[in-house]
Amino acid sequence: MTVTRLKPLHLLLITAAVFLHFVTPVQARDAHYVVEIVEAFLELHSGPGRGYPRFHIAERGERVEVLSRRTDWFRVRTKQGVEGWASRAQLSQTVRPSGEPVTIAPPSRLDYLDRRIEGGVLLGDFGGADALSAYVAWHATRNLSLELGGADLNGRFSSGWWAGLNLVHQPWPEWRVSPFLALGTGVIRIEPRATLVDVEDRTDQVGHAGLGLRMHVTRNFMLRAEYRRYVVFTSRDENEDVNEWKAGFGFFF
Repeated sequence: MTVTRLKPLHLLLITAAVFLHFVTPVQARDAHYVVEIVEAFLELHSGPGRGYPRFHIAERGERVEVLSRRTDWFRVRTKQGVEGWASRAQLSQTVRPSGEPVTIAPPSRLDYLDRRIEGGVLLGDFGGADALSAYVAWHATRNLSLELGGADLNGRFSSGWWAGLNLVHQPWPEWRVSPFLALGTGVIRIEPRATLVDVEDRTDQVGHAGLGLRMHVTRNFMLRAEYRRYVVFTSRDENEDVNEWKAGFGFFF
């Protein structure tokens, strides 16, 4: 029987998906206003996205309380106490108790600045090897965040993976193109492709420092570019220095 081992990058993506499925965002800003349904119904989902199952229907004439917002989704509560998530498209078709139509702006810069959960995928070069990276981040404040990241490495003479933890400081988060500094640690696994000689696989600890740029593009998407300098703490007499360049996109919740 063949057993397929998941690489840390795959485990990171699975962990991020599970985490984002269950987490309740801290940044969802209070709304606390009441709207009345004028269309046939309002669909309530178990989470903020169409991928979450629809579990309740609020009918025409009912009033629901809007509690908080998460980009294009709103947490609402019916008069029976049922809480769920409604889309911006449907909520925009409701009216205030006074009869005034509800106007809801798309996700704004304030949503970006107040984000708590962020994820992304990047492509780049890791010491001459192609690198596919992914990360998920939790923003403690507008300036500080903690990231869990990993990369799948594919070079000419070897392959491997990297996984680690990263502390990120963003000095000027209000800038549209905003620089950030990173400091972290992790482990790296190198698997040589040599066939003529017996070369051992290596798993070493790494430390890194880096700098990069984030740019909020639109809605809940951003572009990200980053440079990192790694120090690989090998079991040999000398440590190794590795440069990484990568760029990609991120999204926030």
